[in-house]
Order: sequence, then structure tokens, then C-alpha cells
Amino acid sequence: PTPDAQAIHDVVIVGAGPAGLAAGIYCSRARLDTVIIDRNMAGGVIAVTELVENFPGFPGGISGFELADRLKRQAMQFGVDLREITAVTAINREKDDTYKIVTDQGEVRARAAILAPGREAKRSGIPGEEEFVGRGVSWCATCDGALYRGRTVAVVGGGDSAVEEGIFLTKFADKVYLVHRRDQLRAAEVAQERAFCNPKFEFVWDSIPRRIVGDDVVQELEVENVKTGELRGLPVNGVFFYIGNTPNTGFLKGIVDLDDGGYVVTDELLHTNLAGVYACGDARANPLKQIATAVGEGALAAMQAEHYLSAIACVIPGAKEAPGGAAPQPGPEG
Repeated sequence: PTPDAQAIHDVVIVGAGPAGLAAGIYCSRARLDTVIIDRNMAGGVIAVTELVENFPGFPGGISGFELADRLKRQAMQFGVDLREITAVTAINREKDDTYKIVTDQGEVRARAAILAPGREAKRSGIPGEEEFVGRGVSWCATCDGALYRGRTVAVVGGGDSAVEEGIFLTKFADKVYLVHRRDQLRAAEVAQERAFCNPKFEFVWDSIPRRIVGDDVVQELEVENVKTGELRGLPVNGVFFYIGNTPNTGFLKGIVDLDDGGYVVTDELLHTNLAGVYACGDARANPLKQIATAVGEGALAAMQAEHYLSAIACVIPGAKEAPGGAAPQPGPEG
């Protein structure tokens, strides 16, 4: 256990993506002793996104890394304790009704918890995928795109991420195959228009990946046409997968209610089935996975946690209050 393993914080937030960082900003501004733990760099998926064009307030867009960094700095400015860990292994409710988050770096205890663990890219499971990780297989064009300057790559998927990351790859690669199981894209119209106008794109419709072939590095992606059954080998140096996401909720199984997809189930005020535990962001069962909604949910989860802590303060020795005994006051924006 870490030296402060016995310390009881007000709130522990699991995840430092937009939802978790927004929750941290609101919690810390409410004068709550707040700890955020995360197993990746702060910012979550947006930290490796080249350009964010649909977050309000940035008419010219903003790089995902910069937006993530701004959220992180703002949270820390208000006093959030941000800790990097490798894995969360469990969350336990103690006899005193506090919660203990168990990580590879020790334990964190708090009176309330906000779950914002986000999602990660789904694996295809085809032969060669795991064998060539780091040698031609990737899920992050922003991270690895520059390695393919003057080369040929394949992008698997047809949604926003696949198209936008494919466009980014054309800055480096001479050619980008976009492999999609349907005969039309699912991405936003503006992204589709940019892709169709890009001479470096070649669209491989009605096709799914079957295996990745190579020696020390990737040399070919074999695809199958779902309508004809025909197999075709695409000569590529890299394969980037964008075929969906899986919520990072394995540690929550049997602890909070999850839906069939593994997403956390809450009510409209983000309460889980456990008192004092809330969920927000991409790991929550909600219809829209966007930065704007994640930030809004983070704010709401923080306010619900603050209300919960205020309600139980009369029975908790040493409950935290603002300097001088005054109740914390919200800022001008609420």
C-alpha cells in the first residue's frame, strides 16, 4: 500500500479523459479533496487525435493533444491530485461505506467515486494482428503515421475514426486503402467528402480483413469480399484498425450494473446501483460518445457527488469544508 493508503479522500475519479478531467475540475472547485487515477496519459483517446473540430469554442479546431493538455492543466490548477497507474484491479465498498480502489500502485480510499474509465480500440482477432503489433499493426494513426512516410497502409473501418485517421495518414503514406465491410461509409458527410476528394485513397468496399502476412514486418493484408467470397491480397506496410471500441470496465464486473456490451448502467443523474458511485463518459451506457457529452456528464457526476457528500457530512467525522467554515460557493459560470 502507498503511504496514504489509510487516507480517506472526498472523491476518487477513475479515468482522466474529458469526462474524468471535467469531473475533477468541478469537484476541486467545490473544495473537495479529489484524486484522479488513470492508466494512460491524461486526456484519454483525444490525446492521440490529430484534430478535434466539433468541440464548442474552437471554430478552427484544436489538436487533441492540446485540448487534453488544457483540461489536465485546468484540473491540476484547481488542486486535483492526478496519479498515473498501470491497472485498476478492483473497487470495494468498505464497512464504513467508503470505497477502496485497488491499483497496481496501491490503494486509494474515498467517500465517493466517479467512474470514467473510457473505452479502447476493439481487436479484430484475425491471424497476424497480435504478432505484428509494433511491426505494422496499429490503432493510432497520430502515434504511428510518421513511420509510414512514402509507404502504403490499410485502414480498416468506415466510421468517423477510420476516415479521419485515414486522411491524416495521407500526409505521410503514398497510398491508403480503406477497407470497409459495406458499400458506403458511416462517417460524417464532411469527412467523407474530404476522403473521396483525396487522390491517395483507394476504397475496398464490401470487404473484411482475414489475415495479416509478413516476415519481420507487415507485408500484406488479405481481405475477403463479403458478397462474392473472393480473397484479395493488399500489398501494405501497415494496417490501422478502427472497428469499434470496448469499455474499460472489466474491473467493475459484479460491482456495478453493466449492460450486455459492458457499459455502466446509470439513471439520468448518473447514479450507479451503488450509493455515492457515479459514472460518466464513454464507458457509460449512453447513445452519444462525444467529447462535448463526456465533459457535460463529468460536470453532472461531480455535482451529484458533491450533493451526496453534503448529505452525509453530518455523520462523517472531519468532513471537509471551505476555509473559515464557509460553504464552498460556485463560480460565476455555475
